[in-house]
Amino acid sequence: MGTAFELDAAGITGAALRRDYAASRALHARHGRTYYLATRVLPPERRPAVHALYGFARWVDDIVDDPAPGQTAERTAALLDGVERELDAAMAGGHARAPQVRSLADTARRYAIPQEYFTAFMASMRADLTVTDYADYAALSGYTYGSAAVIGLQVLPVLGTVVPRSEAEPHAAALGTAFQLTNFLRDVAEDLDRDRIYLPADVLARHGVDRELLRHCRRRRSQDGHVREALAELVDLNRAVYREAEPGCAMLSPVARPCVETALHLYRGILDRIEEADYDVWSRRHRVPRAQRARVAVPALGRALMARALGA
Repeated sequence: MGTAFELDAAGITGAALRRDYAASRALHARHGRTYYLATRVLPPERRPAVHALYGFARWVDDIVDDPAPGQTAERTAALLDGVERELDAAMAGGHARAPQVRSLADTARRYAIPQEYFTAFMASMRADLTVTDYADYAALSGYTYGSAAVIGLQVLPVLGTVVPRSEAEPHAAALGTAFQLTNFLRDVAEDLDRDRIYLPADVLARHGVDRELLRHCRRRRSQDGHVREALAELVDLNRAVYREAEPGCAMLSPVARPCVETALHLYRGILDRIEEADYDVWSRRHRVPRAQRARVAVPALGRALMARALGA
């Protein structure tokens, strides 16, 4: 059951638009291992929309994080300006050159996703060009609202709910934030290479950690006791955000619930890997082993199929 099957199920018929969605699906498959696996648990007709949302976010993120050699921040900002112009045009029913923008605009229309969520996302991506650290969790939350919380809010209409959507929205936003915080903890070393720190400076300072100490750990690819204590506190904070998000799973439509439960379980498992390594995020990039991903995803697929059968 590949791309054509999903597009047929979703009623996406135009040849050009089908190619646009296929491009977004390919991005999702290549870069979003955990998210992509979880999406496979969704009913086929809902998958293309999730591929479009993820594909757009990944494409813009790559513009910021993987610029062409010699590309200046000013040039990157100009590229983001171009994306926003195309997005505005496409959302208004006009033309866009990028397939990721075209599939996103089609998904937004199909599911009545507010454009303000995409505006907030673009604002956070633009912040990465100038902001290199965050004073405290409140400041970081301003960034993660646009970079992650709105992703949860975008996906919610696609997943569907058994309660008024407004009741589920805080949990969806919290789950997006929880995923992002896990990324920050896993990718401390990689972010430092881009001169960015997505860990609250006040938490780091409370444990005697500053940018230079983090750089020292990065250079030596080894842990420091003070850094370990700071990371342990931030893992605890991250787990609290997952707990805030978790009640939202029961608010989703039954056919979508196993997908989100799979993503939550697998992504939170990255924190387990970090703890098991004594918070060493310098010598390896932590991920959930493939066998464990299968052990979680296969039963979830069974639950999803049962929910579809009962719904039918």
